[in-house]
Amino acid sequence: MLDLQRLRALHAVSVHGTVGAAALALGYTPSAVSQQIAKLERETRTVLLEREGRGVRLTDEAKHLVAAAQELLAIVERAETELEERRGRPAGRLTVAAFPSAARGLMPGVLAELGRRHPALDARLCEVDPHLSVDLVAKGAVDLAVAHDWDIAPLPAPPGLEQAVIGDDLCDLLVPEGHPFAGRAAVRREELGGERWICQPPGRVCHDWLLRTLRTAGHEPDIVHQADENPTLVALVAAGLGVALIPRLGRGPLPAGVVAVALDPMPVRRLYALWRTGAARRPAIAETVQVLGELWPEAAAHPPR
Repeated sequence: MLDLQRLRALHAVSVHGTVGAAALALGYTPSAVSQQIAKLERETRTVLLEREGRGVRLTDEAKHLVAAAQELLAIVERAETELEERRGRPAGRLTVAAFPSAARGLMPGVLAELGRRHPALDARLCEVDPHLSVDLVAKGAVDLAVAHDWDIAPLPAPPGLEQAVIGDDLCDLLVPEGHPFAGRAAVRREELGGERWICQPPGRVCHDWLLRTLRTAGHEPDIVHQADENPTLVALVAAGLGVALIPRLGRGPLPAGVVAVALDPMPVRRLYALWRTGAARRPAIAETVQVLGELWPEAAAHPPR
């Protein structure tokens, strides 16, 4: 008989792409995941993973096994949901994926509040880019995701997922002290031509949004510096190296030398909670969505300096 935990390990490697990433998502060590898959290979007398550069590739046999594993995990999820529903209170493990600024600015309070209200609930956080987290929910790798979209780039929600709006996160134009925009109450998007931009790398939602917005306003952005973390972007602005569009959530107090200016119209990104339709009745999902909504106003209440 196939062991469910070993199938779960193989499924995680399929979803996350590497043994290390699968181990991080499951809360195991990479060696523990490798051992689980090695045991599964012996049980099935089948090679499941092959070396490919620095990573691994699933064999055709492994892909068939992953499809079966996903069905089994869905059955287990339904059983757990029904059991939790009968108990009428959140319990068991709940894995939440959140993008970096939500993981920093919103989720610590949410996780702490869930722990206070429901000691039997084991809520766990993993930080994931929003364009990846939706797929992780759909594939059953995480239970719930906190993701976002922008006003000109709606978040696609595949069939089988439900979502609820958490709130709107405003975005400010950050400029160095002494910049011509620093004393302005607001700046129109049409005025942004010729600026040196600091933003996240290509492939990130914020990067794509910046390109679309400025091109729509008739400007081709000159992106001179790129970094993943918002604090790094803010530090580059403080050094006088360019301007940046930074959401307020998780941004923290601005350092000396940086001024926040309103953009007209104000850029907005909307935060969502997403979960699988099959888990919608689970009390842990409903309670987490409720707490996200309750704590959002406090997390969003950080006016620009």
